[in-house]
Amino acid sequence: QVQLQESGGGSVQAGGSLRLSCAASGYTISNYCMGWFRQAPGEERAAVAVISGIGSNTMYSDAVKGRFTISQDKAKNTLYLQMNSLEPDDTAMYICAAGSVRTVYGCPIDGARFPYWGQGTQVTVSS
Repeated sequence: QVQLQESGGGSVQAGGSLRLSCAASGYTISNYCMGWFRQAPGEERAAVAVISGIGSNTMYSDAVKGRFTISQDKAKNTLYLQMNSLEPDDTAMYICAAGSVRTVYGCPIDGARFPYWGQGTQVTVSS
């Protein structure tokens, strides 16, 4: 049974930082693409960042590029999202996703290619 457990969300002021974690079980993250998605009230779910578990190739949305960093700890089977210089527009539910794609190159950003999802962790950024 595949399970994804997010942690690290919270409430911070603009300019602050948070580090989100996603611990996986029943699934080896280094074999597949992994990603972070987010959904804000009144908006559709959007990809934030993806990473190739095999090659560690990464891609970021324009909204977070230069501020967020996705990474993985293969020994701990855990995915991370380091979020710096947070802005109020970053407020959303952040959801960890485990993909079905094996690649050493770029990963898809289509949620349909990620069959496993966590419950999400809330991030709230105040002005």
